[in-house]
Amino acid sequence: MDRRNAIARVALLMGGTVIGADMFLSSCSSPGKPAAEAGAGAGAPLARMPDLDVDQIRLLDEVGDTILPTTAASPGAKAARIGRFMNVMVRDCYTPADQKIFTDGIVKLSEACNKQYSKSFLACDAAERTALLTALDKEQKEYAAAQPEKGAPSHYFRMMKQLTLLGYFTSEVGATKALRYLPIPGRYDGNVPYKKGDKAWATS
Repeated sequence: MDRRNAIARVALLMGGTVIGADMFLSSCSSPGKPAAEAGAGAGAPLARMPDLDVDQIRLLDEVGDTILPTTAASPGAKAARIGRFMNVMVRDCYTPADQKIFTDGIVKLSEACNKQYSKSFLACDAAERTALLTALDKEQKEYAAAQPEKGAPSHYFRMMKQLTLLGYFTSEVGATKALRYLPIPGRYDGNVPYKKGDKAWATS
């Protein structure tokens, strides 16, 4: 699946635009903060967001795997190293403002989990993780509905969910296990028989 097709599918699933899509289509890289804002002298190189740490990436792996868990038919998002994908996308394709929303969101998700269960997300079982993320998904939908103006800040969980879908279905695991993939599809056939339950095509 190419980038443009993947972004279109994620936008359809999420009911809106994909954050950082323009940068992703142009192969990134985010310009980062101007040197003056970063506290550097005139003419200094632009500041770049530092990589997320190992614990943050591990948390995002588990968040992604809760959104897209392993099933009998295909591996989950963690198998696609979704935490690393999110790190690269946020670092290279998000604006500084969106980078801050995302990184602050990691803290907010952890705080919400501790408030709800008095333990970390990693210490929660699958049912607790699902319940927490379901509540956060409801929260982000309500937040989006209450932001009529274009260009309003996004909700951090919307970012995490978008990146999980985008990263998984553009990964080798997602394209070949969760979707049907033909590396050399051959001639175009606009009338392929479909049976209920068939996987979508990774190439189209």
